[in-house]
Amino acid sequence: MLTYVYFGTNDLARAITFYNAVLAPLGLKRCVTGDPEWDKTSAGWGTYEDGGLRELAFWIGTPFDKQPASVGNGSMVAFRAQRWKEVDDFHAAALAHGGTCDGPPGLRLHYNPDFYAAYVRDPDGNKLAAVCRGFTKDPG
Repeated sequence: MLTYVYFGTNDLARAITFYNAVLAPLGLKRCVTGDPEWDKTSAGWGTYEDGGLRELAFWIGTPFDKQPASVGNGSMVAFRAQRWKEVDDFHAAALAHGGTCDGPPGLRLHYNPDFYAAYVRDPDGNKLAAVCRGFTKDPG
């Protein structure tokens, strides 16, 4: 359904440090396009292969219109976790690297009995979640 998601940042170096730490517990690694201009203004995690023919990635970078990055009201990206610990580690890494809590790790029974999630804001204020489904108690 999706090829990529892109959030703006006002400090790319800070965003790279934040996302390297936050996405590592979820098994997401940096992807590089090889385009020197793009790679100076943006950073991605996920899959980017064959010049973008195979892409499923999350990108953060300078807004295309060169205006300051701003947060979209109601915008959020949720990343899939395989274990509750990955959700917990995502949340802890976010707080340790300049993010803020927007909902601590835990079951969200009002969504579903197996909806374990944590919500954070990155240093630019973008909302992120890590979600693990399929378990109603900690799978360890």
